[in-house]
Amino acid sequence: MNASHASQPPGVDAEPLFLPDNASLFTRLRVALQALKRVRGDEGNPTYGQLINACLDGNVYASLAQQLQGGEAGRRMLSERPSLQGKELDLDALERLPEGTLGHEFARYFRDNKISPFETTLELKNDIDYIGKRYRETHDLLHVLTGYATDVMGEMELQAYALGNLGIRTAVLILLVGTLGHLKAPQPGIGRSEYLRRVRAAYHRGRASPLFLDFWFEHHWETPVATLRERLCVPSERMN
Repeated sequence: MNASHASQPPGVDAEPLFLPDNASLFTRLRVALQALKRVRGDEGNPTYGQLINACLDGNVYASLAQQLQGGEAGRRMLSERPSLQGKELDLDALERLPEGTLGHEFARYFRDNKISPFETTLELKNDIDYIGKRYRETHDLLHVLTGYATDVMGEMELQAYALGNLGIRTAVLILLVGTLGHLKAPQPGIGRSEYLRRVRAAYHRGRASPLFLDFWFEHHWETPVATLRERLCVPSERMN
């Protein structure tokens, strides 16, 4: 894997992060933790997200690419490399679709949360790069499908779901940092036992659900979310 760099945003006085070639596990964890600290409050930052993925998930993405090569839909996806980046999405058109459809609810998700779709400048040199990109650009779709909120609790639940479903190591790091933070200062209305129960349930829900990474969401904007949820996500009630 080539060395990866992440420059600080303008006006931030800090050394650029750097992941050397053939870095040790210790170095990868150190750089990933530093990147995670800097990206806090700007979780959609493509540069740091890309660096964290390079630190932790290269082998995971390689394994997922191999799995996708084993099925027709996966092989087609790796060949055609469809994109869900912001520049590929017409949110106004999607929002005009009937309420309850994936397209309408996805567009409303961005409007309600006052955020923009994922964008990256990462060059896709191979299937591993594409899997990493696909995973990150389906993050917001998973919020819509699973029903997990965009607050801290919901984000931790979604990370646990992704860990269970795909084995993403980045999710382990985010969950570790988030859980330690919650144990020190619990969120209002969510006790420690409740927090741990919900994270555990989300993890098991992800493990019990079908692999979502090879699903062509682009072909289902007019499909009701309820239909897709039934197809792709085990009901959360079963995990409680």
